Amino acid sequence: MERKHNREIIPNARSLRKNMTREEKHLWYDFLRNYNTKIYRQKILGKYIADFYCAKAKLVIEIDGSQHFNDEGEYKDSERTKFLEKYDLMILRIPNNEVNKNFNGVCEYIDSVIKERINELKNNHSTAEGGPPLW
Repeated sequence: MERKHNREIIPNARSLRKNMTREEKHLWYDFLRNYNTKIYRQKILGKYIADFYCAKAKLVIEIDGSQHFNDEGEYKDSERTKFLEKYDLMILRIPNNEVNKNFNGVCEYIDSVIKERINELKNNHSTAEGGPPLW
């Protein structure tokens, strides 16, 4: 299993952090950065870099541009999702156009998913088996 901080992709994660898309910047600076539960941006998780990651909710938030909606993009996303779900992570995919046209709705949706997921994890903590940790 790859370690949490895969040294080979650290430079790529730093570059992605410095060069976020317009939609990622909007979501980060206008909502996620000051969210009441810690959220990381361009977080290394095994062999992947998540756009946003909330450890407490075991939630990955991906902001998807047009490249995600062709056959190759859908295949890569499917492989990535399978990998991350092995570690009991939930993947939330939000298209760029939703961030642009319905920002408040996207924020409300993310907020509700995080709260629901934290509550579920809290309630299932004693019985949850989950996957092995990513590190």
